[in-house]
Amino acid sequence: MVEMDNVISVILGGGRGTRLYPLTKERSKPAVPLAGKYRIIDIPISNCLNSDLNKIYVLTQFNSASLHRHITRAYKFDNFSRGFIELLAAAQTTESMNWYQGTADAVRQNLRFFNQPNIDFVLILSGDQLYRMNYQEVIKMHIASGAEVTVSAIPVERKDAYHLGILKVDEQGRIIDFFEKPKDEKVIDSLSLAASAFDRRGISAKGRTLLASMGIYIFNLEVLNDVLKETNKSDFGKDIIPEIIKKRRVFAYFFDGYWEDIGTIKSFYEANLNLASLTPNFDLFNEKAPIYTNPLFLPGSVINACKITQSIISDGCVINDAEIHNSVIGIRSIIGNNSLIQNSIIMGADYYESESNIRVNRLKKMPNIGIGNNSRIVGAIIDKNVHIGENVKIENVNKVEHVVADNYMIHDHIVIIPKGSIIPSNTVI
Repeated sequence: MVEMDNVISVILGGGRGTRLYPLTKERSKPAVPLAGKYRIIDIPISNCLNSDLNKIYVLTQFNSASLHRHITRAYKFDNFSRGFIELLAAAQTTESMNWYQGTADAVRQNLRFFNQPNIDFVLILSGDQLYRMNYQEVIKMHIASGAEVTVSAIPVERKDAYHLGILKVDEQGRIIDFFEKPKDEKVIDSLSLAASAFDRRGISAKGRTLLASMGIYIFNLEVLNDVLKETNKSDFGKDIIPEIIKKRRVFAYFFDGYWEDIGTIKSFYEANLNLASLTPNFDLFNEKAPIYTNPLFLPGSVINACKITQSIISDGCVINDAEIHNSVIGIRSIIGNNSLIQNSIIMGADYYESESNIRVNRLKKMPNIGIGNNSRIVGAIIDKNVHIGENVKIENVNKVEHVVADNYMIHDHIVIIPKGSIIPSNTVI
């Protein structure tokens, strides 16, 4: 590790998160729970801390209360450290009366915070991706190549080109062409790289002929200032990068690890269940690069007479006589007798109900928070603080693709029960 005091990291908190709705109904994308006990924002923050980068700004805008609360509780630096994690919420100023219009506009509106003495580089990150990266390696390559801007890029197959920013590089790794989500087959052909482009960087192409932007950028601070003041365009991938490759030294950093944009219900669901597999793509047990989060000081889970396979069970759960297969069980989950959880994400709860709460529930004939006895949940995402009664069946038996109902939704065949919903006993969804 080398000193990285001259780098500021900027994590973009995301927009409205419509593709992750209803999980983003009451929270921003980076605040959505991940792997039972984490939040999505913990991934880029942990990558920064593990890369010895501890000057971090998080730019937020929509439904940011829970994200702010999580970050302020989870990440504290002592008085002898020069590190910090500061939240920059969208706000009206004398320079701008508008909300963030895009990734570049969000950075533009906060440039005054990044223009600090002895800062040379700005690392710009997305807040809704799952991957592990040592940013020091990217910064070293950025400096060694004499780049003004570096874009982290990953090899992808042709079928992935339609929803990613695809770039083309020369033999030195300098970006010479860039198209955001190309649809024209001839354009995609023109962006294809020979296998040798990957081989010389120690990467096996394995049928991957294209190079996609990961939405991770390193700018020389002076260049960032100039670029954002020269144009009022609002997005890095769509507007800024395709424009500046013509007049700036913009290079690609080749990354060949696991990387997943978890901005949709389907990708979020699949990424979580993969974490519970025997050989997950993302290793939560890496002691050299741990994932940090808010220490909740919960008791160990109590599991009685259960059959559990290929699943994650988080802290503070009480599970009695249940079957759980290929699932992620979040913190403080209460699961009743003879219940089946399969191919599902149970996010758990923010709190344990008190005796008085339980008495009120009984009077209202409302189930307690958790999953009642004899229930069956298959292929679903159950958000936090959901009350599910007894003999409830939640399973998309008819393979319906999309449904919007009062207390549940179906997206990409996945049933989602929004946060705080009440599902009475004997309900079938």
